[in-house]
Amino acid sequence: MSTRHTTPGEDKRSKHGWLMPACCVPMIVAVIVLVVTGILSAGFLVLAIMCVAMMAVMMRGMDQGGNDRS
Repeated sequence: MSTRHTTPGEDKRSKHGWLMPACCVPMIVAVIVLVVTGILSAGFLVLAIMCVAMMAVMMRGMDQGGNDRS
């Protein structure tokens, strides 16, 4: 049974992994408003959601990397 030791900055990095996708929320809201008003087609909503998903995957991938600095 292994015990995982965390560093003080590690908790911050894990929270930062969700901060960037959360910053995309205003974009999603703006696209929804523009789709509802008829200015944009619903396809743009799909693109905005795909952008947020891609950002989340990239940030999660960055969190998985090892940090070998001393």
